[in-house]
Amino acid sequence: MENEHSFKSFKAFYPYYLKEHRNVTCRRLHFVGSVLVLAVIIIALLKQQYSLLWLLPVIGYGFAWIGHFFFEKNRPATFKHPFYSLWGDWVMFKDMLTGKIKF
Repeated sequence: MENEHSFKSFKAFYPYYLKEHRNVTCRRLHFVGSVLVLAVIIIALLKQQYSLLWLLPVIGYGFAWIGHFFFEKNRPATFKHPFYSLWGDWVMFKDMLTGKIKF
């Protein structure tokens, strides 16, 4: 098994990421946060209110971290693997949309 501190690729990281997101409520909170991030981006662009974009990390990480601290009871992967974790959020979002991962 790959040492969680030395992932050499996203392909190696993603199974670990999914293991850290077993709780369905945690996954749902990630999903809601991702939908809201997309909505804020669209609204900011359409209304040309770019100051709304500062909300993106608050919304995206806020929902995810609530899921981890209160439901999953673990530390978010973003603390040790910020880029792979962000990528994992969007792959998991896609996998939930397509039914590959239970919503």
